[in-house]
Amino acid sequence: MPWSKPGGDEPPKPEGEKPSDGKRDVGRGPWGASGQGGSNSGNPWGGSGGGPFGGGNFGGGSRGPDLEALARKAQEKLRNLTSGDFSPRVLLLIGAAVGALWLSSGFYTIDPNQIGLNLVFGRYVGKTLPGLNYNWPEPIGQVLKLNVTDRNSIDIGSVGRADQPGAVEVPEESLMLTGDENIVDLKFRVIWQIDPAHPEYFAFNIKNQAETIKAVAESVMRDIVGRTQIQPLLTVARKVIEPQAQEATQKVLDSYGAGVEILQVQLLSVDPPPTVIAAFRDVTAAQQDRSRFVNEAQGEANSIVPNARGEAARILNAAEAYRAQTVAEARGQAARYSKVFGEYQKAPDVTRERLYLETMERVLGAGDKIILDRNSAATPLLPLAPLDAGSKSAPGGNP
Repeated sequence: MPWSKPGGDEPPKPEGEKPSDGKRDVGRGPWGASGQGGSNSGNPWGGSGGGPFGGGNFGGGSRGPDLEALARKAQEKLRNLTSGDFSPRVLLLIGAAVGALWLSSGFYTIDPNQIGLNLVFGRYVGKTLPGLNYNWPEPIGQVLKLNVTDRNSIDIGSVGRADQPGAVEVPEESLMLTGDENIVDLKFRVIWQIDPAHPEYFAFNIKNQAETIKAVAESVMRDIVGRTQIQPLLTVARKVIEPQAQEATQKVLDSYGAGVEILQVQLLSVDPPPTVIAAFRDVTAAQQDRSRFVNEAQGEANSIVPNARGEAARILNAAEAYRAQTVAEARGQAARYSKVFGEYQKAPDVTRERLYLETMERVLGAGDKIILDRNSAATPLLPLAPLDAGSKSAPGGNP
Protein backbone atom coordinates (compact mmCIF):
# COMPACT_ATOMS: atom_id res chain seq x y z
CA MET A 1 0.00 0.00 0.00
CA PRO A 2 1.28 3.50 -0.65
CA TRP A 3 0.28 4.61 2.84
CA SER A 4 0.91 2.96 6.18
CA LYS A 5 -1.96 1.85 8.33
CA PRO A 6 -2.05 2.89 11.95
CA GLY A 7 -0.13 0.38 13.99
CA GLY A 8 0.98 -1.47 10.84
CA ASP A 9 4.30 -2.00 9.19
CA GLU A 10 5.99 0.76 7.25
CA PRO A 11 6.26 0.34 3.52
CA PRO A 12 9.47 -1.17 2.25
CA LYS A 13 12.28 1.22 1.69
CA PRO A 14 13.95 1.58 -1.63
CA GLU A 15 17.14 -0.25 -2.09
CA GLY A 16 20.15 1.64 -0.63
CA GLU A 17 18.04 3.65 1.83
CA LYS A 18 18.47 3.33 5.51
CA PRO A 19 15.54 2.19 7.52
CA SER A 20 13.68 4.82 9.42
CA ASP A 21 13.89 4.95 13.14
CA GLY A 22 10.36 6.16 13.46
CA LYS A 23 11.16 9.90 13.43
CA ARG A 24 10.24 12.24 10.59
CA ASP A 25 13.22 13.63 8.75
CA VAL A 26 12.46 17.29 8.47
CA GLY A 27 15.90 18.35 7.48
CA ARG A 28 15.71 17.07 3.94
CA GLY A 29 12.99 17.14 1.29
CA PRO A 30 12.61 16.90 -2.45
CA TRP A 31 12.93 20.69 -2.78
CA GLY A 32 16.05 21.07 -0.58
CA ALA A 33 16.82 21.39 3.12
CA SER A 34 14.86 23.51 5.53
CA GLY A 35 15.77 24.79 8.90
CA GLN A 36 14.04 24.35 12.16
CA GLY A 37 12.74 27.94 12.14
CA GLY A 38 10.00 27.15 9.64
CA SER A 39 11.60 28.74 6.58
CA ASN A 40 11.39 26.74 3.43
CA SER A 41 13.43 28.31 0.75
CA GLY A 42 12.96 25.31 -1.52
CA ASN A 43 9.14 25.32 -1.51
CA PRO A 44 7.92 25.85 -5.09
CA TRP A 45 4.70 27.63 -3.92
CA GLY A 46 6.68 30.25 -1.99
CA GLY A 47 4.63 29.80 1.15
CA SER A 48 5.57 28.71 4.58
CA GLY A 49 3.25 25.76 4.61
CA GLY A 50 4.35 24.27 1.30
CA GLY A 51 0.75 23.98 -0.14
CA PRO A 52 -0.35 25.45 -3.42
CA PHE A 53 -2.81 27.80 -1.68
CA GLY A 54 -0.25 29.24 0.74
CA GLY A 55 -1.64 27.19 3.62
CA GLY A 56 -0.50 23.97 5.24
CA ASN A 57 0.27 20.59 3.82
CA PHE A 58 -2.81 18.75 2.53
CA GLY A 59 -1.16 15.43 3.19
CA GLY A 60 -0.73 15.72 6.88
CA GLY A 61 -0.58 19.42 7.85
CA SER A 62 -2.89 20.86 10.44
CA ARG A 63 -3.87 24.03 8.42
CA GLY A 64 -6.50 24.19 5.58
CA PRO A 65 -6.65 26.45 2.47
CA ASP A 66 -6.55 30.19 3.12
CA LEU A 67 -10.11 31.30 2.20
CA GLU A 68 -9.43 34.94 2.95
CA ALA A 69 -6.62 35.00 0.40
CA LEU A 70 -8.90 33.45 -2.19
CA ALA A 71 -11.61 36.04 -1.48
CA ARG A 72 -9.09 38.85 -1.79
CA LYS A 73 -7.88 37.58 -5.15
CA ALA A 74 -11.47 37.26 -6.46
CA GLN A 75 -12.26 40.80 -5.30
CA GLU A 76 -9.18 42.13 -7.05
CA LYS A 77 -10.14 40.45 -10.33
CA LEU A 78 -13.69 41.77 -10.06
CA ARG A 79 -12.37 45.24 -9.33
CA ASN A 80 -10.20 45.04 -12.41
CA LEU A 81 -13.22 44.07 -14.55
CA THR A 82 -15.40 46.86 -13.23
CA SER A 83 -12.68 49.45 -13.44
CA GLY A 84 -12.36 48.88 -17.21
CA ASP A 85 -8.93 47.45 -17.11
CA PHE A 86 -9.25 46.23 -20.76
CA SER A 87 -7.42 47.06 -23.87
CA PRO A 88 -9.30 48.94 -26.70
CA ARG A 89 -9.15 45.85 -28.87
CA VAL A 90 -10.92 43.72 -26.26
CA LEU A 91 -13.56 46.38 -25.79
CA LEU A 92 -14.11 46.56 -29.55
CA LEU A 93 -14.54 42.82 -29.85
CA ILE A 94 -17.01 42.73 -26.97
CA GLY A 95 -19.03 45.57 -28.51
CA ALA A 96 -19.05 43.89 -31.93
CA ALA A 97 -20.30 40.62 -30.41
CA VAL A 98 -23.07 42.39 -28.51
CA GLY A 99 -24.09 44.33 -31.64
CA ALA A 100 -24.16 41.17 -33.75
CA LEU A 101 -26.36 39.43 -31.21
CA TRP A 102 -28.69 42.44 -31.12
CA LEU A 103 -28.94 42.66 -34.91
CA SER A 104 -29.59 38.91 -35.24
CA SER A 105 -32.61 39.24 -32.97
CA GLY A 106 -34.37 41.14 -35.79
CA PHE A 107 -35.17 37.97 -37.77
CA TYR A 108 -38.79 36.77 -37.46
CA THR A 109 -41.23 34.43 -39.23
CA ILE A 110 -44.75 35.08 -40.54
CA ASP A 111 -47.27 32.21 -40.59
CA PRO A 112 -49.25 31.40 -43.79
CA ASN A 113 -52.39 33.00 -42.37
CA GLN A 114 -50.61 36.19 -41.31
CA ILE A 115 -49.18 39.41 -42.69
CA GLY A 116 -46.51 41.33 -40.81
CA LEU A 117 -46.37 45.11 -40.42
CA ASN A 118 -42.91 46.58 -39.91
CA LEU A 119 -42.48 49.62 -37.68
CA VAL A 120 -39.31 51.69 -37.27
CA PHE A 121 -39.36 54.16 -34.39
CA GLY A 122 -43.14 53.60 -34.27
CA ARG A 123 -43.68 54.53 -37.94
CA TYR A 124 -45.14 52.07 -40.46
CA VAL A 125 -42.58 51.29 -43.19
CA GLY A 126 -44.05 48.25 -45.00
CA LYS A 127 -45.64 44.83 -44.76
CA THR A 128 -44.13 41.37 -45.14
CA LEU A 129 -45.54 38.13 -46.52
CA PRO A 130 -45.39 34.67 -44.89
CA GLY A 131 -41.89 33.27 -44.38
CA LEU A 132 -38.63 34.45 -42.83
CA ASN A 133 -38.26 38.23 -42.71
CA TYR A 134 -36.13 40.85 -41.03
CA ASN A 135 -36.72 44.19 -39.34
CA TRP A 136 -34.75 46.36 -36.96
CA PRO A 137 -34.86 44.73 -33.52
CA GLU A 138 -36.34 46.43 -30.50
CA PRO A 139 -36.31 49.16 -29.36
CA ILE A 140 -35.77 50.60 -32.86
CA GLY A 141 -38.09 48.28 -34.75
CA GLN A 142 -41.31 46.43 -34.03
CA VAL A 143 -43.41 43.87 -35.92
CA LEU A 144 -47.20 43.53 -35.77
CA LYS A 145 -48.56 40.16 -36.93
CA LEU A 146 -52.18 40.16 -38.17
CA ASN A 147 -54.23 37.02 -38.94
CA VAL A 148 -55.71 38.19 -42.24
CA THR A 149 -57.37 34.88 -43.27
CA ASP A 150 -59.15 34.17 -39.99
CA ARG A 151 -62.92 34.64 -40.05
CA ASN A 152 -64.36 36.55 -37.12
CA SER A 153 -68.01 36.86 -36.11
CA ILE A 154 -69.93 39.35 -34.00
CA ASP A 155 -73.43 38.61 -32.67
CA ILE A 156 -75.66 41.64 -32.19
CA GLY A 157 -78.66 41.34 -29.91
CA SER A 158 -77.14 38.78 -27.57
CA VAL A 159 -74.02 38.02 -25.55
CA GLY A 160 -72.58 34.84 -26.97
CA ARG A 161 -73.89 32.97 -29.99
CA ALA A 162 -77.59 33.64 -30.31
CA ASP A 163 -78.22 30.30 -32.07
CA GLN A 164 -76.78 28.27 -29.19
CA PRO A 165 -78.11 27.58 -25.67
CA GLY A 166 -76.85 29.84 -22.91
CA ALA A 167 -76.82 33.06 -24.90
CA VAL A 168 -77.87 36.15 -22.96
CA GLU A 169 -80.24 38.50 -24.79
CA VAL A 170 -79.47 42.21 -24.99
CA PRO A 171 -82.82 43.98 -25.64
CA GLU A 172 -81.26 47.40 -26.15
CA GLU A 173 -79.50 45.97 -29.21
CA SER A 174 -82.17 43.63 -30.61
CA LEU A 175 -85.38 45.71 -30.27
CA MET A 176 -85.87 47.88 -33.37
CA LEU A 177 -88.65 50.13 -34.69
CA THR A 178 -90.15 49.19 -38.06
CA GLY A 179 -91.51 51.43 -40.79
CA ASP A 180 -95.13 50.92 -39.67
CA GLU A 181 -94.26 51.86 -36.06
CA ASN A 182 -94.12 48.33 -34.72
CA ILE A 183 -91.33 46.82 -32.64
CA VAL A 184 -89.43 43.76 -33.78
CA ASP A 185 -86.88 41.66 -31.89
CA LEU A 186 -84.07 41.10 -34.42
CA LYS A 187 -80.81 39.27 -33.77
CA PHE A 188 -78.14 38.96 -36.44
CA ARG A 189 -74.51 38.04 -36.97
CA VAL A 190 -71.73 39.81 -38.86
CA ILE A 191 -68.91 37.67 -40.31
CA TRP A 192 -65.76 39.63 -41.22
CA GLN A 193 -62.03 39.40 -41.75
CA ILE A 194 -59.07 41.75 -42.12
CA ASP A 195 -58.60 43.05 -45.64
CA PRO A 196 -55.44 41.27 -46.95
CA ALA A 197 -54.78 44.14 -49.37
CA HIS A 198 -54.71 46.83 -46.65
CA PRO A 199 -54.00 45.32 -43.23
CA GLU A 200 -52.28 48.55 -42.18
CA TYR A 201 -55.66 50.33 -42.33
CA PHE A 202 -57.03 47.86 -39.79
CA ALA A 203 -54.03 48.31 -37.49
CA PHE A 204 -53.67 52.10 -37.55
CA ASN A 205 -56.85 53.83 -38.85
CA ILE A 206 -59.40 52.78 -36.23
CA LYS A 207 -59.37 51.91 -32.56
CA ASN A 208 -61.35 49.06 -30.99
CA GLN A 209 -61.99 47.47 -34.38
CA ALA A 210 -64.54 44.90 -33.20
CA GLU A 211 -66.61 47.51 -31.36
CA THR A 212 -66.52 49.78 -34.40
CA ILE A 213 -67.76 47.00 -36.70
CA LYS A 214 -70.52 46.14 -34.24
CA ALA A 215 -71.68 49.76 -33.93
CA VAL A 216 -71.71 50.29 -37.71
CA ALA A 217 -73.61 47.05 -38.39
CA GLU A 218 -76.23 47.82 -35.73
CA SER A 219 -76.75 51.34 -37.11
CA VAL A 220 -77.15 50.06 -40.67
CA MET A 221 -79.63 47.37 -39.60
CA ARG A 222 -81.74 49.87 -37.67
CA ASP A 223 -81.89 52.09 -40.75
CA ILE A 224 -83.05 49.20 -42.96
CA VAL A 225 -85.63 47.96 -40.45
CA GLY A 226 -86.93 51.52 -40.00
CA ARG A 227 -87.82 51.59 -43.72
CA THR A 228 -89.50 48.16 -43.81
CA GLN A 229 -92.96 47.01 -42.74
CA ILE A 230 -93.12 44.42 -39.99
CA GLN A 231 -95.00 41.79 -42.00
CA PRO A 232 -92.35 41.46 -44.72
CA LEU A 233 -89.73 41.37 -41.99
CA LEU A 234 -91.40 38.35 -40.44
CA THR A 235 -91.92 36.54 -43.75
CA VAL A 236 -90.27 37.23 -47.10
CA ALA A 237 -87.94 40.21 -46.63
CA ARG A 238 -85.20 38.37 -44.74
CA LYS A 239 -83.31 37.28 -47.86
CA VAL A 240 -83.48 40.83 -49.17
CA ILE A 241 -82.29 42.49 -45.94
CA GLU A 242 -79.13 40.39 -45.55
CA PRO A 243 -77.33 41.53 -48.76
CA GLN A 244 -78.53 45.10 -48.22
CA ALA A 245 -77.05 45.18 -44.71
CA GLN A 246 -73.79 43.62 -45.90
CA GLU A 247 -73.35 46.15 -48.70
CA ALA A 248 -74.25 49.17 -46.55
CA THR A 249 -71.95 48.09 -43.68
CA GLN A 250 -69.06 47.55 -46.08
CA LYS A 251 -69.62 50.97 -47.61
CA VAL A 252 -69.53 52.74 -44.23
CA LEU A 253 -66.40 50.88 -43.08
CA ASP A 254 -64.65 51.67 -46.36
CA SER A 255 -65.38 55.35 -45.80
CA TYR A 256 -63.64 55.00 -42.42
CA GLY A 257 -60.63 53.26 -44.02
CA ALA A 258 -61.13 50.39 -41.57
CA GLY A 259 -59.35 47.70 -43.62
CA VAL A 260 -62.19 45.22 -42.99
CA GLU A 261 -64.06 42.91 -45.38
CA ILE A 262 -67.67 42.06 -44.46
CA LEU A 263 -68.15 38.50 -45.69
CA GLN A 264 -71.77 37.93 -44.67
CA VAL A 265 -74.65 39.25 -42.57
CA GLN A 266 -76.96 36.54 -41.20
CA LEU A 267 -80.37 37.17 -39.63
CA LEU A 268 -80.54 34.70 -36.75
CA SER A 269 -84.08 35.48 -35.57
CA VAL A 270 -86.80 38.00 -36.43
CA ASP A 271 -89.69 37.85 -33.95
CA PRO A 272 -92.16 40.17 -32.29
CA PRO A 273 -91.29 41.27 -28.76
CA PRO A 274 -92.01 38.56 -26.16
CA THR A 275 -94.72 40.66 -24.47
CA VAL A 276 -96.89 40.83 -27.62
CA ILE A 277 -95.89 37.64 -29.40
CA ALA A 278 -99.28 35.99 -28.68
CA ALA A 279 -101.17 38.87 -30.29
CA PHE A 280 -98.85 38.77 -33.29
CA ARG A 281 -99.53 35.06 -33.67
CA ASP A 282 -103.27 35.74 -33.70
CA VAL A 283 -102.78 38.44 -36.31
CA THR A 284 -100.67 36.09 -38.38
CA ALA A 285 -103.31 33.36 -38.13
CA ALA A 286 -106.03 35.81 -39.21
CA GLN A 287 -103.95 36.94 -42.16
CA GLN A 288 -103.40 33.34 -43.16
CA ASP A 289 -107.17 32.69 -42.97
CA ARG A 290 -107.79 35.76 -45.10
CA SER A 291 -105.31 34.56 -47.66
CA ARG A 292 -106.95 31.14 -47.67
CA PHE A 293 -110.43 32.60 -48.23
CA VAL A 294 -109.14 34.83 -50.99
CA ASN A 295 -107.47 31.88 -52.67
CA GLU A 296 -110.63 29.80 -52.43
CA ALA A 297 -112.72 32.62 -53.92
CA GLN A 298 -110.18 33.12 -56.64
CA GLY A 299 -110.29 29.41 -57.44
CA GLU A 300 -114.09 29.47 -57.65
CA ALA A 301 -113.93 32.51 -59.91
CA ASN A 302 -111.36 30.79 -62.06
CA SER A 303 -113.75 27.85 -62.56
CA ILE A 304 -116.92 29.92 -63.23
CA VAL A 305 -115.60 32.80 -65.31
CA PRO A 306 -114.06 30.61 -68.03
CA ASN A 307 -117.36 28.67 -68.37
CA ALA A 308 -119.33 31.89 -68.65
CA ARG A 309 -116.88 33.25 -71.16
CA GLY A 310 -117.14 30.05 -73.20
CA GLU A 311 -120.94 30.16 -73.19
CA ALA A 312 -120.91 33.81 -74.24
CA ALA A 313 -118.50 33.00 -77.05
CA ARG A 314 -120.75 30.12 -78.18
CA ILE A 315 -123.83 32.37 -78.25
CA LEU A 316 -121.94 35.06 -80.15
CA ASN A 317 -120.72 32.53 -82.67
CA ALA A 318 -124.25 31.09 -83.13
CA ALA A 319 -125.68 34.56 -83.61
CA GLU A 320 -123.01 35.38 -86.10
CA ALA A 321 -123.74 32.18 -88.01
CA TYR A 322 -127.49 32.87 -88.03
CA ARG A 323 -126.86 36.39 -89.24
CA ALA A 324 -124.59 35.14 -92.01
CA GLN A 325 -127.15 32.48 -92.99
CA THR A 326 -130.05 34.91 -93.04
CA VAL A 327 -128.15 37.46 -95.06
CA ALA A 328 -127.04 34.78 -97.50
CA GLU A 329 -130.61 33.49 -97.90
CA ALA A 330 -131.95 37.01 -98.39
CA ARG A 331 -129.34 37.69 -100.96
CA GLY A 332 -130.18 34.42 -102.71
CA GLN A 333 -133.88 35.21 -102.70
CA ALA A 334 -133.18 38.67 -104.03
CA ALA A 335 -131.04 37.24 -106.79
CA ARG A 336 -133.72 34.65 -107.61
CA TYR A 337 -136.41 37.32 -107.65
CA SER A 338 -134.30 39.42 -109.99
CA LYS A 339 -133.97 36.49 -112.38
CA VAL A 340 -137.70 35.62 -112.18
CA PHE A 341 -138.62 39.24 -112.77
CA GLY A 342 -136.50 39.26 -115.90
CA GLU A 343 -138.29 36.17 -117.21
CA TYR A 344 -141.64 37.64 -116.22
CA GLN A 345 -140.94 40.67 -118.33
CA LYS A 346 -140.29 38.40 -121.29
CA ALA A 347 -143.43 36.15 -120.86
CA PRO A 348 -145.79 37.38 -118.17
CA ASP A 349 -148.58 34.75 -118.55
CA VAL A 350 -146.30 31.76 -118.64
CA THR A 351 -144.27 33.06 -115.77
CA ARG A 352 -147.36 33.79 -113.69
CA GLU A 353 -148.70 30.28 -114.27
CA ARG A 354 -145.39 28.76 -113.40
CA LEU A 355 -145.10 30.74 -110.19
CA TYR A 356 -148.56 29.66 -109.20
CA LEU A 357 -147.85 26.00 -109.80
CA GLU A 358 -144.51 26.11 -107.98
CA THR A 359 -146.11 27.86 -105.05
CA MET A 360 -148.96 25.34 -104.81
CA GLU A 361 -146.46 22.51 -105.10
CA ARG A 362 -144.39 23.90 -102.24
CA VAL A 363 -147.47 24.50 -100.07
CA LEU A 364 -149.45 21.36 -100.75
CA GLY A 365 -146.58 18.98 -101.26
CA ALA A 366 -145.87 18.47 -97.54
CA GLY A 367 -149.36 17.14 -96.46
CA ASP A 368 -152.05 14.60 -97.41
CA LYS A 369 -154.53 15.76 -100.04
CA ILE A 370 -158.04 14.76 -101.11
CA ILE A 371 -159.30 16.20 -104.37
CA LEU A 372 -163.09 16.56 -104.90
CA ASP A 373 -164.63 17.48 -108.17
CA ARG A 374 -167.57 19.78 -107.41
CA ASN A 375 -168.87 19.65 -110.97
CA SER A 376 -169.39 15.83 -111.03
CA ALA A 377 -172.92 14.86 -109.84
CA ALA A 378 -172.25 11.12 -109.90
CA THR A 379 -169.58 11.22 -107.15
CA PRO A 380 -171.17 9.92 -103.90
CA LEU A 381 -170.59 11.75 -100.66
CA LEU A 382 -168.42 9.54 -98.52
CA PRO A 383 -166.97 9.96 -94.99
CA LEU A 384 -163.52 11.11 -95.80
CA ALA A 385 -161.97 10.84 -92.37
CA PRO A 386 -162.25 7.05 -91.93
CA LEU A 387 -161.14 6.57 -95.47
CA ASP A 388 -158.12 8.65 -94.88
CA ALA A 389 -157.33 6.73 -91.69
CA GLY A 390 -157.66 3.41 -93.51
CA SER A 391 -155.26 4.52 -96.16
CA LYS A 392 -152.72 5.44 -93.54
CA SER A 393 -153.11 2.13 -91.65
CA ALA A 394 -152.74 0.00 -94.80
CA PRO A 395 -149.56 0.94 -96.51
CA GLY A 396 -150.11 -1.44 -99.37
CA GLY A 397 -153.81 -0.53 -99.87
CA ASN A 398 -155.25 1.83 -102.43
CA PRO A 399 -156.57 5.19 -101.35
